[in-house]
Amino acid sequence: MARDTGFPDADAENDFARMRRSAELARLTQWFTRQPADVNTILPFDEVVAALGRTGETYLGLQVVEVSSIVGSVDRTKDFDRYFRPTSARIRERWQRLAAAQRRGESVPPVRLYRIGSLHFVIDGHHRVSIAIARHLHTIDAYVTEIHTRISPEGINVTADLILKDHRRLFLARVPLSGAQAEAIRLADPFDYAELAESVEAWGFRLGQEIGEFISRPDVARRWFGEEFLPVVRMARRADVRPDLDSDAELYLWLACERYRLVRKHIWDDEIIDELRDQPHRRRR
Repeated sequence: MARDTGFPDADAENDFARMRRSAELARLTQWFTRQPADVNTILPFDEVVAALGRTGETYLGLQVVEVSSIVGSVDRTKDFDRYFRPTSARIRERWQRLAAAQRRGESVPPVRLYRIGSLHFVIDGHHRVSIAIARHLHTIDAYVTEIHTRISPEGINVTADLILKDHRRLFLARVPLSGAQAEAIRLADPFDYAELAESVEAWGFRLGQEIGEFISRPDVARRWFGEEFLPVVRMARRADVRPDLDSDAELYLWLACERYRLVRKHIWDDEIIDELRDQPHRRRR
């Protein structure tokens, strides 16, 4: 780390130059190691909210926020990377002016942030966040508004993760599980959520035909989980079917697809489970 000279303007200039070098080095490392293109991209607030499903907001007022939790932006996604390093020299003049003012001890107003789970997105104050990172500050004062969403932002690291979140949100709209039941349904492929939703809806339709009455989506979801999903997964685990699949939802979806391919039936019994156990580990697509 470079030592401060004691001259605010010179130190601010050095800070900006160091942040720009770090940003370009990160881009070069990404290219050399063939990392995904979005590994250093700042998370866009609107896309994150769209994927998670916005349900409301609460103003929390002035808060002390961990700088490391600030990962996204409302509207400045081109000027800064994921770690709020300037992506070009275009913002140099304003950045250095604010940084020098802070070093002279001038008062700095709190930034304004949105909070989603443990993630923060900058509404106003991108330069101040970038300067705080350059100066290795751990916290920053901020006016925070918490955004409530239908599903948790847990697991979002890059923009590519939003596809999985979006499909999971749509699945839970079609199959409205909640709490521990919703947490039990985890799939790695986003498009598998659509396939599983169709399977659940078909199961609910057959159940409605069998009992001769309409069944609401929440009731279908609840009964499917208790009467279909859990018993099938338990049978398969006891029979040691596909032990390589850690996710119960992955296991159920594979079983359901293979069962119908082999026997063209929608029933479960020991004979079918035994037949599935002996099948090669085919991919569904």
